[in-house]
This record gives sequence, structure tokens and C-alpha cells, in this order.
Amino acid sequence: AFCDCAVVGTCLSLCVRVCVCACDLIKMGVSPSHMSTVGSPVGFLSCEEAEAEAGATIATPAVPTTAIVDYMELPRPVKYEELQKEAMMSLKPECFEGFRFDFMKHLNQKFSLSHSVYMGSVDVPSQSGQTVKVPVGTYEFGANLITQGDKGEHRWLIGRMLSDGRMSGRCRYDVSDALSFKLQAQLAQEAMYSQIMADVDLQGTDWNAQVKLGNNEFYGVNYLQSVTPTLAMGGEAFWLGSQRKSGVGFAARHSESAGHVATCQVATTGLLSLTYVHKASEKAALASDFMWNWNAREATATFGYDYMLRQCRLRGRVDTNGVVACFLEEKLNVGVTFLLSAELDHSSKNYKFGFGMSIGE
Repeated sequence: AFCDCAVVGTCLSLCVRVCVCACDLIKMGVSPSHMSTVGSPVGFLSCEEAEAEAGATIATPAVPTTAIVDYMELPRPVKYEELQKEAMMSLKPECFEGFRFDFMKHLNQKFSLSHSVYMGSVDVPSQSGQTVKVPVGTYEFGANLITQGDKGEHRWLIGRMLSDGRMSGRCRYDVSDALSFKLQAQLAQEAMYSQIMADVDLQGTDWNAQVKLGNNEFYGVNYLQSVTPTLAMGGEAFWLGSQRKSGVGFAARHSESAGHVATCQVATTGLLSLTYVHKASEKAALASDFMWNWNAREATATFGYDYMLRQCRLRGRVDTNGVVACFLEEKLNVGVTFLLSAELDHSSKNYKFGFGMSIGE
């Protein structure tokens, strides 16, 4: 049976099929018996056939799908002590005052020696509240032994000796991918500057934990757990027996594959720290930090940048206390780096400028 009205068909590839109703064909002198014999490219469809064909050609809109998160396969987070490492790279450049020269010599793939000369000044607070600059000059000798196991375990020994009598050393031994030990020690003529710290690092598939033991009856523990693929949460606690002080802190870290990282830390000692790093491009990153000390009723905000050029790296920061700092590393040749440092504290009128050279990788 044919319909009483005209039905317009749809486009199928390059072929256009037009549906014509029976009443119009009769007016044109075409008998119904010949209607079914009309060939391509023009054919005749009933209303039901035309609607079915039109419906089949209409593209079904894509339904957005969300990836199913497997909470049993979450990534391993960073270590708790490295929670703000991206922000610290921009906000805490290694600024210095005076002249610095560093030399690194590799004797083989595992052993290397380092020499460092520094001539500048250090800030010593006075009773009047002003900072007094005292000129100093030091020489530092270092030895590094770094090995790596078949499964990627790191084992290294690093030692430093300064001309003023101070000595420091660090060692690390990875038993496996899930267990490692670290030891840090510093010896000085003043007893207050001598310290030792031992760490035990535990790692799981989606968590990190650390136990700390130090002199002056120091005990600490921290834990960081991945909650989602981009969010990790954890906490820490410590006890300092010599001063009868203790504290508990909580932290959260949100990181994306694009390089954007946000962190939050709060502790019972009265400190609140917020950081955010935005990776604008492969060569540029912006960072910000907000620090609030509830006990001292002080708050500081810092903004920094980290820009990588073809032959140099430029880092800097400015904070609400009026301190502006900039640190430039210019590669003159393979293994030769020129250093420029500047830090201006306008509120206290303390200005620091330095330059140096680093040789060796």
C-alpha cells in the first residue's frame, strides 16, 4: 500500500532516492503496476520503509564514556619528604653571595671526586636586630661512590670535608625495590651542629612509608597513600625527647600528567603550607607558595618561575616580604656552567650578589 502524502528520503552515499506518493504518480500518468518496476537511481518507498531508512542513516550521537578506575592498580606516590619537590625547584634556588667554584672529576663510572671553593660572607644577627656580614672562605673536598644493582637498586656513599673542620656523610643501600636504608651524619666542633639521622624507607605498589631515628631522642614516621590516580594523602608524626616536643601533620598531593601539581600540608605545630605548580609548556613552569604560621601570626606568599632555554636555566622568586631572587645557570660548553645569583631583601636592606663556575657533570 502507498501513502497519501509526499515523503522526502535521505542521502545514501552519492545516490539520492526520492519517495513520491501514489496520488502524485497517478496525476503524472504512471500506473501503480509500473511503480515497482522503476529502477535506480529513482525508486519509490512506502512511508514505513522511508522512515526506517531515514532512521538508519541518522548518525547516533556518541555517548561520552569515562574510564573505569581500578583502585587495585593505583600508581605509587612520591616520598613524603619529596611532597613539594616541584615547587621547591622554582621557589628555593641555590642563591649565594660572593664567588663559588665547583669541580667534579670522574675517575670511573662508579667513583668521582669533587672540589669546591667558596669566598663570600655569611649573615650573623646582631643585638640591634640588624644583620652583620662576616667574610668567610672555605674549601670543600668530596668523594662519591655510586653503584647500581642488576634490578636497579642504588647503593652510594657520599662524603664531604670542609677546611673549617666540619665533616658530613651520606649512604644509601637498597635491599630491594620495597626496602631501603639511609644514613646521614654531620660532625662539627660545636656539639649543637653534630647530628645523625637514620631512615628506613618502605614502598608498596601504591604507598610509601618512612621511619626516622635521630640523635636528641628524635623519632619520626610518615606515610603517603594513593587514593585515586591523581590524588595521594598521608600524614606524619614526630617526637623530640630532648625538648619534650611532638607534632602530627597531614598532607595531600594532587598531580596531573600535564605537570600541574598542588599540595597541602597542615601540622599541629601551627603551620599551614599550600603550593601549586603550573607547567605552562615543556620549557616553562610557574609556582606559588603560601605559608601561614598560626603561633607567630605570620603569613607569607611566594611566586616563582622556572624557565629552560636552549643553553641556560633561569629560576626566580618574589615574596610578600619584599625579597626578590634570581638564579641563572648558563652552559658555556659541555660540562662547563656559568652561575649568576642575586637576592634583594628590600625590607631589611640586605642585598646578595654572586657569580661562579661549575666544571664537570
